[in-house]
Amino acid sequence: MTYKADNRRLPLLWRTIFLLTIFVVLSQIVIYIWVGHSVKGHFEEMDAEIITHAAFNWRQRLSDLEAQNPDTALTELSDPYKVNKDKHLHSSALDYDLKTVITDKQGQLLSTTPNSFAHELGDDFNLITLWQNNAQQQFVTHINDRHYRAIVIENEQALSLIALPIDVHHQYLVQFNRQLSLILFVITLLLVSIAALSVYWGFAPLATIVQKMKGINPERLDERLTVSDMPLELRPLAQSYNLMLAKLESNFDSLSRFSDNIAHELRTPLATLTTQTQVMLSKPRSLEEYTEQLHHQHDTLAQLSSLINNMLLLAKTQKGLSDSQRQPVDSEVLLTKLIDYFELIAEERDISFEKSGAFGLLLGDNSLLQRLFANLLSNAIYYAASNSVIEIQSVTTSKMATITITNQLPEPLAQKEADKLFERFYRYDKADQHQAGAGLGLSIVQAIAKAHSGTVSIRIKDEYYFEVTVELPSLR
Repeated sequence: MTYKADNRRLPLLWRTIFLLTIFVVLSQIVIYIWVGHSVKGHFEEMDAEIITHAAFNWRQRLSDLEAQNPDTALTELSDPYKVNKDKHLHSSALDYDLKTVITDKQGQLLSTTPNSFAHELGDDFNLITLWQNNAQQQFVTHINDRHYRAIVIENEQALSLIALPIDVHHQYLVQFNRQLSLILFVITLLLVSIAALSVYWGFAPLATIVQKMKGINPERLDERLTVSDMPLELRPLAQSYNLMLAKLESNFDSLSRFSDNIAHELRTPLATLTTQTQVMLSKPRSLEEYTEQLHHQHDTLAQLSSLINNMLLLAKTQKGLSDSQRQPVDSEVLLTKLIDYFELIAEERDISFEKSGAFGLLLGDNSLLQRLFANLLSNAIYYAASNSVIEIQSVTTSKMATITITNQLPEPLAQKEADKLFERFYRYDKADQHQAGAGLGLSIVQAIAKAHSGTVSIRIKDEYYFEVTVELPSLR
């Protein structure tokens, strides 16, 4: 486990270079083996062709001499340079420095070409053994510390060895392998260096993002990365970073407005209580005056308590719901009870309710869902036109329940203005803020919906119809 943790701490640059180095080295080893094998095979094929050609000429010449005079054929073949007819073998011997050794069937040396080659054979040279081990096959042997490719040819009277020196080829292969290794090593260094530079240069824009992140503070949330300046691979990251900053800026502005609004909302009732108390303490009052003032203070305290309870509810719903809080809730029973409760209030303005659709089981907290729909129905009644109908429609599937509440407005309302209703402490009815409440109704609805992994949206139809749609998880 410790090794894996340390491996994760290895910088991305070095991990990339390390993996690339391994890949390049393995590739160069394969190339080295393949090229070396190809060059060696080429030389072996060329040497084999020379030996094959020389052996063919040797057999052809021996056949011609035996046809002319069988008794002197072996003698004449022992000194091929004296025979003018043996042009092909003579040319091969001169061009490729071919060596020949002729012995009788008992291994007695008859002749060598050139003559000095006999001194290089050594005491342990035995042509019969070579013939027995490599009959009619080409082979590589060592004679006097030199490398030769050779073949042994047999006829009725003697054994002939044709040998081609291949020391030059061995030396060339050693030098070639050394140079190839050096070239491949230099190429590996260049590739790794270029890759390291490319990776470092490619990751350079990340340093810009890091510097931007380090500089994040409430006064600089409006700064953004220029996506077009980033490589194509990092543009999604830059876009995500800008989106994150936009959300942070929006949330911070919302929090700032919320702090200002809550300070204002709390200051008003507290200032009222302070003023009322100071007035009552300024001089003695009658019992009726004290009683009336206490009623006013009670109403102010109730308003303050309701505000605090709403704020606590918002804070509670932001944490989401635990599994123990999620229980089946019958949406039809819940809405029927709420409609029965709000009908008395709606009758005063001749507002009626109309319910339709398939209502099913919602998965959530009963008390929070009751608060959600109570706020929606209360707002619908408050903002609905007199002598209108509030429609409640439901569509339930195996996963989600969609409940839509629609009411008719007395005055036209723009969609842009309706979208602001989810903002905390926002009041649409500016002329009567006291009657319009604290402006937390739809904020609480949105927070409860999010806590249930649901959504809530507002749509204005024909400027006069206010439609609120709530989607919540369901059981069916």
